Amino acid sequence: MSFTRVSEIGEFGLIDKLYQIVQPTEQQLATLKKGIGDDCAVIDLQNGKYQVLSTDLLLEHIHFDLLTTPLEHLGAKAISVNVSDICAMNARPLYATVSVALSEKISVEMMTSLYSGIKKAAEQYRIAIVGGDTSASTAGLVISVTVVGEVEAEHLVYRSGAAVGDLICVTGDVGRSYAGLKVLMRERQLMLELFAENPDMDRDSYKPDFSEYQSAIEKHLLPKARLDIIKLFAEKHLVPTAMIDISDGLGSEIKHICQASGTGALLEENRIPILSEVREIASEFEDDALTYALFGGEDYELCFTIRPSDFPKIESVKDISVIGRVQPKAFGVKLRDMYGYEEDLSQYSGFEHFAKPQSKDTVADSTHEHQHDHDDEEDVWGEAKS
Repeated sequence: MSFTRVSEIGEFGLIDKLYQIVQPTEQQLATLKKGIGDDCAVIDLQNGKYQVLSTDLLLEHIHFDLLTTPLEHLGAKAISVNVSDICAMNARPLYATVSVALSEKISVEMMTSLYSGIKKAAEQYRIAIVGGDTSASTAGLVISVTVVGEVEAEHLVYRSGAAVGDLICVTGDVGRSYAGLKVLMRERQLMLELFAENPDMDRDSYKPDFSEYQSAIEKHLLPKARLDIIKLFAEKHLVPTAMIDISDGLGSEIKHICQASGTGALLEENRIPILSEVREIASEFEDDALTYALFGGEDYELCFTIRPSDFPKIESVKDISVIGRVQPKAFGVKLRDMYGYEEDLSQYSGFEHFAKPQSKDTVADSTHEHQHDHDDEEDVWGEAKS
């Protein structure tokens, strides 16, 4: 048998290959509206509603480090990242199952903290934990969550509905989670060096001061799924043409929408909502905050497209920024900076498991402050919020 390393085809290449093995039969396709290839699987309940399902894994040493991650936060995050997928389909979460695999170092008290976070998140999103599984593990702590949701047929949103001329929007701000991760990674290294120099030190007594970076760290450790935006859409009678949640980075998610929709996109750099705190942290690491926003990932905001005629419905919403327009496929996916230079984003990617090591070069050389004065542009853009 030949041996092909997964890194040679990448995460998405592996998914495509495995899908060829397990793709549904014609009989199963009768009620399956969408399988692999979107944020959730979609099943036709044949009563005017669709059921949506999402599953995610969180693995110690891959997705989190217990040295810098409170277990209560981890439990809440495990729920939130799955609910975020449900939101990306414009659906409401209803039920969840939680499975965990534990190494010997995990105590009953630690599991209690983990599930306390799970409970708090479940209550926040009004979902019921209805089952799961437990197992021993030789590879650290593993958490697998599946969330089931529901949506009316006419409100379901895929990645694939964007059309040329649509406005590209994003909720909240982007890049903050990656900024928080950078701070945590730096602190982790400092902690390991400190403990190595002081082997008798009481590790539980060491409390680093994160007050200066609190917002960024909370965004990474305790993200919130944007269920509030889904409720807002319902109130505004707005159905986006395409939508995705930002788990791998804004630039990567835009490319997913374009690939699924058969379109291109033009993003305006000075409309991408990046907080001053993110710029300050990026500067500390001699990085570009724009790179954090485009390729950092784990913001769990929503990126969506709307028809220009729907712009008045979101114009006054401070938590939504219009950052670009959908273009013909031949245009590609590009970023235009404040000087008018257009950068092709197809050469860059967000986070991808099994990817070959690559340089995360910046897509903009400068670290200038992004401007938010666009009075001379078309009213349809509205005002970028940050």
